Parts: sequence; C-alpha cells; structure tokens
Amino acid sequence: VAMALNTAIRHLQTGNLRKAHDVVHTDPSEFGCWAHGIVHLIEGDLPNARYWYRRAHRTFPRAQDPSAEIDALVVAWKKGTE
Repeated sequence: VAMALNTAIRHLQTGNLRKAHDVVHTDPSEFGCWAHGIVHLIEGDLPNARYWYRRAHRTFPRAQDPSAEIDALVVAWKKGTE
C-alpha cells in the first residue's frame, strides 16, 4: 500500500489523474481516500471529492487548492510512515 500511495502522489504531482485514480480507487486507507478526493477535486467533481474527503475523515478544503492539498497529503504521509 505504501508504494502504491507514493506512486499515486507522484501521478497527482505530475497531473496524471487517470493513473492516480487507477492507483487510489483500490486503496481504502484514509490516505488513499484523501488522495482519491484530491483526484476528484482537481477534476472539478466536488460532490465526489467531498464523499472521499468524508471517507478519509478530512475536512473539505475551503480554498479547494489541489496543490496545497497534495503538499498536505505528502507531509501527513511522511509523518505517518516515519
């Protein structure tokens, strides 16, 4: 799962949403759900993004800034894997 999430994050950072989605749609972890929510946030599918944020136990971002969310995910992921 850790390797898959690293791959998903890399795809999010490079804007390859299809590949990021392919990875996260099978990851039921909170980090996977958060990444899934970010995919839909970037796509502009806000109802779906909100659903995945709820599954991740995350507050939906007011600014809806995907770059900031990806950065926050990376920081939280690194803390969680130390």
